[in-house]
Amino acid sequence: MSAKIRLYVEHPLGAGQSLPLDRDQAHYLFGVMRLSAASQVLLFNGTDGEWLADVTEAKKRAGVLTCVEQTKPLQMPPDLWLLFAPIKKARTDFIVEKAAEMGAAKILPVQTEFTNSERIRQDRLQSHAVEAAEQCGGTYVPEVGDLQKLGRLLDHWPEDRQLMFCDEAEVGNALELAAGAHGNAPWAILIGPEGGFSEVERKRLHSLPYSHVVSLGPRILRADTAAVAAMTLWQQALGDW
Repeated sequence: MSAKIRLYVEHPLGAGQSLPLDRDQAHYLFGVMRLSAASQVLLFNGTDGEWLADVTEAKKRAGVLTCVEQTKPLQMPPDLWLLFAPIKKARTDFIVEKAAEMGAAKILPVQTEFTNSERIRQDRLQSHAVEAAEQCGGTYVPEVGDLQKLGRLLDHWPEDRQLMFCDEAEVGNALELAAGAHGNAPWAILIGPEGGFSEVERKRLHSLPYSHVVSLGPRILRADTAAVAAMTLWQQALGDW
């Protein structure tokens, strides 16, 4: 198989299926990557696995790909949500990219009392998740939600979903304490903002029956570092690594 380029598409995939390319996709494949007719591309759409496709029509602003054979089945990540407070633009992008690479099923930006950012570009962050899946060989793209208040999210929290609350004020608590009793449950990870959680938020999170308070070590981590560290701990204890 000669194909090295992976492309996410919003189109059904199957043997013999033809896919029209939009202007941006055609520019990327034929203008940037210099592919031509008879070249091959790997495609995925988040539901049908990965497929090898031939370039059957190549133009500057359009093109057609035709699916040849499936190269990977759909590989779903664990049922894990990542909740984080948005920070500076580049570091928020980093969190979304790494969460997609590391196997989050859903990425939820939340607004806490000390969150500096009051708005995000959800469409841009979703594009970062797509690019991360394209580059890391994934066949699933996590949904990136729009920014919502943490309190409102907790008001409607599904009772069966366990919450790994990463509290910078804690020392020594390990995720393994919850792993045995809740290993098969859906989970979420909550990372705080740069200023930490307020006392009101911390008190509520400590009191929730599904909340498991976890320390990420003796040093206070930056939010983007904490997201990677927390997902690493969760994947090691409860995930598919």
